[in-house]
Amino acid sequence: MRWSLRRATAADAPMASLVAGASFLETFAGVLAAADIVAHLAGKSSPAAFVGWADDPRSIVTLAEHPDGAAPVGYTVLTTPAEVGETTSEDLELRRIYTLDLTRGTGLGTMLMAQAIGDARTLGASRLLLGVFAGNKRACAFYERQGFTVSEARRFKVGATWHDDLIYARSL
Repeated sequence: MRWSLRRATAADAPMASLVAGASFLETFAGVLAAADIVAHLAGKSSPAAFVGWADDPRSIVTLAEHPDGAAPVGYTVLTTPAEVGETTSEDLELRRIYTLDLTRGTGLGTMLMAQAIGDARTLGASRLLLGVFAGNKRACAFYERQGFTVSEARRFKVGATWHDDLIYARSL
């Protein structure tokens, strides 16, 4: 499959929010409570959140699109670190990297990660950080294959419930 990657603009915020909701639901249905999923998405993946990232010169939102019709099937958000432990001005956070189930096993995740690493370097970062739900073993294994190592643990609130997360870091 020939996925297309492109930098999103504020006009793409509704599409980015749509794929954010769909991919988060696919990933966490049966793991997180429905009310927590809805609350998390409303607060953290709204179109307004994506407009903010798209308009921020220290952030990059990348959309992955299906080759037939350009429907969004994945995305990343690269931005200023928040809630990932001690950071320096040379750190960036890969706040989001998600793909829809229909893309699993196609290499899209690796493409999105390579794009995020390249963009982080272009923005002058020397280290990339990300947080992940500790119970998401598939994601943890993917990050480790991409050269990330666990730097610390944190508690992260999704909706009204606290969860254990891992913070991964990778030098660039």
